[in-house]
Amino acid sequence: MNPLPFELGPIRPVDEAESLLIRTTRGCPWNRCEFCVNYKDMKFSMRPLEEIKHDIAAAAQYYGDRTFETCFLQDGDSFLMKTAELVELLTFLKQAFPGLKRISSYGRAQTMIRKSDREMQAICQAGLNKLYCGMESGSDKVLKKVNKGVTAADISTSGRRAKDAGMSISEFIILGLGGQELWEEHARETAGVLNEINPHFIRVLTIGIKPGSGLLRQMETGKYTLQTEKNIIEEQRLLIENLNGITSHYANHHAVDLLMEVRGRFPGDKPHMLNIIDRYLSLPEEDRIHFTLGKRLGIYQRLDEMNSAHLRKQVAAQLLKIRASYPDRMDEVFHYLRARIV
Repeated sequence: MNPLPFELGPIRPVDEAESLLIRTTRGCPWNRCEFCVNYKDMKFSMRPLEEIKHDIAAAAQYYGDRTFETCFLQDGDSFLMKTAELVELLTFLKQAFPGLKRISSYGRAQTMIRKSDREMQAICQAGLNKLYCGMESGSDKVLKKVNKGVTAADISTSGRRAKDAGMSISEFIILGLGGQELWEEHARETAGVLNEINPHFIRVLTIGIKPGSGLLRQMETGKYTLQTEKNIIEEQRLLIENLNGITSHYANHHAVDLLMEVRGRFPGDKPHMLNIIDRYLSLPEEDRIHFTLGKRLGIYQRLDEMNSAHLRKQVAAQLLKIRASYPDRMDEVFHYLRARIV
């Protein structure tokens, strides 16, 4: 139950932890992606403009003198609002919270593609200046397999259009989404679309298949095969290797990601990121399993932490216990631990 005098949605991006949250829509209008369960039990609806403005006024009164510099518009698709109403909302929001420097939202390619260049510019000028875009993949085969409901061409067009309008773009990629069947195409085609957009930020997540998801049903029927942790990192290496001509900041920035230290800005930091990946891939198999378990259990955060005798002893003890109960099933254990995080 929400104790606040205004509505809050169920999720927000990691980067919006300290942001003011204002709910413009409830749920996701598509809600059919095979990997997602965030809105499965929620019927999508658009909130009336006056209702949202009432929440903004209530939030301003509730927070009093607290100053917010950032605001995130929930839930899944603020761009479904009519452009004039969205601009009016943004204007009202900035009047109520004059300290705002950034207003952000999820940006769905399916909806953004319907806005004209002029509309995107008007929305940006009114204050919506950062978008989190769930690209997931640049492969049409993968997008179709997970029922994303959009093409790689639409993703590229919508991202470039928003960027040209002056918005900061953060594209999210899901490592492992193509499974063993399509991992190479997933990496190469995704890099190709990212090269076309040159987003300000590239953020990667690692697949963790949730109970109740369509992807779990695909896995149970043999239509989707999970990769090993090593293969997912090989996929990430192929992705980074094929990112060229961009100036994006790239990061593994979620707890579900194995190599959190793989981050930096293109093109200068590309060799450094590849070196970290190569260091992991070149580990003896037992050390690779050891680090992976340590990271999945939250004991390790960086490869260098394996040099700590204290931490290494903790991980070794856990590995011994797990192998006693699940011999030769470490990849299943790793997937179980990933799925609990995302």
